[in-house]
Amino acid sequence: MKDAFGLPQSLLVLGGTSEIALATARRLVARRTRTVWLAGRPSAALEEAAGRLRGLGADVHTIAFDALDPGSHEAVLGKVFAEGDIDMVLLAFGLLGDQARDEREPEAAVRVAQTNYTGAVSASLVCARALQAQGHGSLVVMSSVAGERARRANFIYGSSKAGLDAFAQGLGDALHGTGVHVMVVRPGFVRTRMTAGLPDAPLATTPEAVATAVELGLRRRSETVWVPGALRVVMAALRHLPRGVFRRLPI
Repeated sequence: MKDAFGLPQSLLVLGGTSEIALATARRLVARRTRTVWLAGRPSAALEEAAGRLRGLGADVHTIAFDALDPGSHEAVLGKVFAEGDIDMVLLAFGLLGDQARDEREPEAAVRVAQTNYTGAVSASLVCARALQAQGHGSLVVMSSVAGERARRANFIYGSSKAGLDAFAQGLGDALHGTGVHVMVVRPGFVRTRMTAGLPDAPLATTPEAVATAVELGLRRRSETVWVPGALRVVMAALRHLPRGVFRRLPI
């Protein structure tokens, strides 16, 4: 169960090698989280991540999970919840893609959409039902400011995150009053392996900064978290720019 500050004792990470997710897990383990499940494709990186969290004192398990195989989600995630209550699910998997290539190769674009949206919808619904059955818990969904308004430079990724963001908000409304809390996290540009080689965007941030914001959001029981917070104002302005003006911006 969560403590008085809303921090979890048990955590399930969907996307077990995500740098943002692992920074969040480390922060929560340093506070009070004792059981961690890392769900992801079997790999040396997944086992290494588990080992590092064990070194911090957590009881860590790994489980094979594929966002692109929705048919397996209920069975795979059901095994986790069958082992005991989960206080927090962190949905952190995602695929940035390569905009130029994906425009030329529709199958690659579909892979981005299926990972970021279809897979996330499936996993979220399975976890939401399990959290509701146990009567408590948080589902934290890693969205992106890219979903606020699709840009020419990454509209395939941005559109997939827009869909995920809208879905997560609706799911939060559907679960209101059930004891299950849904929190949508909207980071800006985060310096990770996924963005390596790309030029920093304004207000670029780090996995550790996102982790700090997630912890604060949990303590406050927030429904939406922006990282950094200044992006809330920036995106409010960009969202309402006339399309002709927005199209000419160097973004």
